[in-house]
Amino acid sequence: MGDNTGNNSSRYTQRKAFFERMLTVYGRKPVLEALLDPALTCHALHLADSNRETGPVRDILRAAEQRGIPVHRHNRAELARISHNGRQDQGVAADILCPGFRQLADYLAAPPTASRQRLLALDGITNPQNMGMIIRSAAAGAIDGILCSRRGNAALGPLVIKASAGTLYRAPLLHCDTLPSALADCRKAGFEVCTLRADAPLSLFEHRPRGHCIYVLGNETEGVSEAVQAQADQGLAIPMNNGVESLNVAVTASLIAFGAYFER
Repeated sequence: MGDNTGNNSSRYTQRKAFFERMLTVYGRKPVLEALLDPALTCHALHLADSNRETGPVRDILRAAEQRGIPVHRHNRAELARISHNGRQDQGVAADILCPGFRQLADYLAAPPTASRQRLLALDGITNPQNMGMIIRSAAAGAIDGILCSRRGNAALGPLVIKASAGTLYRAPLLHCDTLPSALADCRKAGFEVCTLRADAPLSLFEHRPRGHCIYVLGNETEGVSEAVQAQADQGLAIPMNNGVESLNVAVTASLIAFGAYFER
């Protein structure tokens, strides 16, 4: 009998990669919008068995049936574990495939094809509106990946999806466990780490990265954390006029995302 260890390992790796690209969306309106978008791949629909199959739930079931999407029914406690937000899921969740989602380790394991990669790293972006707008700008601009730790940032829920205008599903999101350790790994891979802060001596517009570069955006109130700042190679500031102290973090992300076009 042959040894199937290699085949089993390969299948496990493929299955793991598949589920790492999955985003569970909850709430009746966000789920229905996702099901009605032909550009999105829905893996499964989850419903609480307490739902009355009228109104929006009826529309959701009809959309799932038309697309041949499997429907799984759960009790409320089970659905809350799937949605991770039992208070706001409205008894509905769906698993959406996001092809741009990856683990940072997988991204670093495959050498980038572009000669100069540009990443945004999010250090404690807690406002969902800001999070969504940052993702939208990064997806539209010359950003190759958005580095996002599993904790400390706004959850990728309906508010982020809405603020991103749906671009979250297509965004190049790179997941990591903690941002300081992720930045350390990136530095070992040849990335320059730059933090955005108001007191930095060098302007964002004067800085010329020689190779791969990560721009770190800090918390809306406290800025870049000390642990992340310890991994920085360079601090960058955006020049301000008329006594203005700083820009909204999402506006800063837009300047970086579209400014990167002029570096290529």
